Amino acid sequence: MRSTTRCQNVAKTLNKLGLNVSPDQVGAAVNETINTLLKIWDQNKDITHLDQLHYVVKFASGGKVKLKEEWIPELSDAYISSLFEIQPYLNPGAVETLQRCQNQNKYIGLICNTGTTPGFGLRKFLQQQCIAQFFDTMTFSDEVGIRKPSPEIFHLTAGKLGTKPQETVHVGDNLKADVWGAKNAGFKAIHLLTPEGRDRQAENDPTSLVSRSKNLGTLTAAPGAPDKTIHSLDMLPKAIAELETRKP
Repeated sequence: MRSTTRCQNVAKTLNKLGLNVSPDQVGAAVNETINTLLKIWDQNKDITHLDQLHYVVKFASGGKVKLKEEWIPELSDAYISSLFEIQPYLNPGAVETLQRCQNQNKYIGLICNTGTTPGFGLRKFLQQQCIAQFFDTMTFSDEVGIRKPSPEIFHLTAGKLGTKPQETVHVGDNLKADVWGAKNAGFKAIHLLTPEGRDRQAENDPTSLVSRSKNLGTLTAAPGAPDKTIHSLDMLPKAIAELETRKP
């Protein structure tokens, strides 16, 4: 699993840097870090990748050692390396759908609630997958300090795209963060209800970060129903076209 690989790589790096810890100690430190993150995320806020590294070193050393500046590059690489060693499974229709939207002269943005992998790591992964080129802007929660379902992160992204909320369609698979969050921000919302491209093993594990973070975040208004529900990404261009012709 990706979390096990991360802990092994971080432990190896910390030992190389002079902090003698085992993968189990790092695992416990990462869990403590995640517990801290969950409390922050539940308030629609986020912290930086560097803050996460500070927490991991603090918890791994029992509070006896602070993160040293010279450790950051190597430790950061170890912390995100598992994403590239055990790569996520992309929805097989992603590239084709994004290409179709781009060919229709749509502005395309990405809003991502990051976990233990920071925005710069996800950008690199998307570039390697030849998918980053389709996005006019990308907003990652660890970089802006805000998370979905906060209206602020939706409005921030719309501002980058130069669009008004009511002119913007958000697509996502999480009802609270993606659908209700988008509707709360004045966007149109499409619910992507498909098993493709989803980590079912993590979702079914109540101890996983994916499962534990699924229902986090506060809403400032009553939830709204999605404007459309689709069961595969190839349904997206048609759904967007139908919403564009719908009267306010």
